[in-house]
Amino acid sequence: MIRYYQSGSRMSQAVGYGGLVHIAGQVADNRKAGIEAQTADVLAKIDALLAEAGTSKSKLVAVNIFLPQIGDFETMNRIYDAWVDPERLPARACVEARLADPDLRIEITAVAAV
Repeated sequence: MIRYYQSGSRMSQAVGYGGLVHIAGQVADNRKAGIEAQTADVLAKIDALLAEAGTSKSKLVAVNIFLPQIGDFETMNRIYDAWVDPERLPARACVEARLADPDLRIEITAVAAV
């Protein structure tokens, strides 16, 4: 069975299928905030979606991070490293990419086991 979480007119924020939950690209609500605050906001959104789907960050399988300014890499990593479960590190990619809004400093997608 496929489960859809927080569906809107264009997409769902998460979709569960086959024992996995796929989290759509999450961005910060406060687009004027710096990289630290935006990263913390995005990770909190991921936590909430994972909980809604009945899982947690300890079951992350993969994370993809998109930064429009790769110079934010180290700062973002400080926030991410404090958040991620150090005993269960997911596969991860981080790339520099232009995002939909020029004020966005980060977007993250994730996949977790349920």
